[in-house]
Amino acid sequence: MADNPEFERWNARFSQADYVFGTEPNEFLRAQSHRLKQGQTALVPADGEGRNGVFLARQGLDVLSLDFSPAAQAKARALAARHGVAIRTEIADLATYRWPEAAFDVVVAIFIQVAGPPLRDAILAGLKTALKRGGMLILQGYRPEQLNYKTGGPPSAANMYTEAMLRAVYADLRFVHFAVHDDMVDEGGGHRGMSALIDLVAEKP
Repeated sequence: MADNPEFERWNARFSQADYVFGTEPNEFLRAQSHRLKQGQTALVPADGEGRNGVFLARQGLDVLSLDFSPAAQAKARALAARHGVAIRTEIADLATYRWPEAAFDVVVAIFIQVAGPPLRDAILAGLKTALKRGGMLILQGYRPEQLNYKTGGPPSAANMYTEAMLRAVYADLRFVHFAVHDDMVDEGGGHRGMSALIDLVAEKP
């Protein structure tokens, strides 16, 4: 990962004792748990310290947790062990990751706003590529208005999502839930406070 300038920063951040974004799952993901089924396969890109991947494993899913930080993945495995579940982990830089085609029942993308265009658009397309037919994408991210709140997320609006962007990228999916809203977020020290959010649940026909 030496060619990724963000690697050293994030790996150092994840090397601290505390969990940067806490150990509880993202609240939007938790609210969608009724849509999950035991035995489903799930991909969680940029899963960091594993709070969301571990939550999915606790629901009975077979989880592959991706991150480019070895420190983060070690903490993800420790969190899984603490909850008595297992997750598979894979070191992966989304800048070079080869998305598997039609391989997962569920893809969960929570605040994975690690890049601006064109990589941002390639990642959004990759999430769809990885879904099986009938599979479900669960996504939450920041909108550009998040720059006014400064309560988490990247410092660049180019990394963030708009309603028009997501509706265009996922026009061939069936939207189950879509919401644009401002709400309080409390996820460790990394995401805390009023936030400009966009939520999506969509199925691949």
